[in-house]
Amino acid sequence: MFASYKYFVYLFSNLIPAKAMGFFKFKKMTEISYYSPEGLKKLRDELVQLEQVERPRVTVEIADARDKGDLSENAEYHAAKEEQSHLEFKIAKLKNVISGARILDESQLDTSKVLIHSNVVIKNALNGMEFTYRLVADSETDVRNGKLSVNSPIGKGLLGKQVGEVAEIEVPSGIMKFEVMAISRE
Repeated sequence: MFASYKYFVYLFSNLIPAKAMGFFKFKKMTEISYYSPEGLKKLRDELVQLEQVERPRVTVEIADARDKGDLSENAEYHAAKEEQSHLEFKIAKLKNVISGARILDESQLDTSKVLIHSNVVIKNALNGMEFTYRLVADSETDVRNGKLSVNSPIGKGLLGKQVGEVAEIEVPSGIMKFEVMAISRE
């Protein structure tokens, strides 16, 4: 009886990290996302870095911590194992994103409408300020460099708009109005 109880506790304690690592989060099919060739290369380079540099480093840390003695009281070992679980989750998530990634042929896109990979100049109707953004996939988002996610509230509100149209976008602070001033693909 006691041995089976210990086995149950062992199994249960090992299921929690597996669940925390997100193995149960990928129930739905991979979502398709469109990337520029540079954006997809950046994702692949990050995956190579994680798999070929970070994973071996963490494995060495676990081995070093294991050599220091009793694992039940070894905080270094537990920290390294936790880092390993976070790293494996990140690798799995990145592989999932890459498997659904597609390179977009920008020459085939309609230049009269705001679409993914459009450079768009918008004007805030309230204060007259103009902003220039490039609409990109989620993982390429970098607002400081003018790259805005197509899944952000502003990105979603601008999709399909043409020059001269006003996009009414619901943001946490209320509704903002932006006029589309120019659209380009560069």
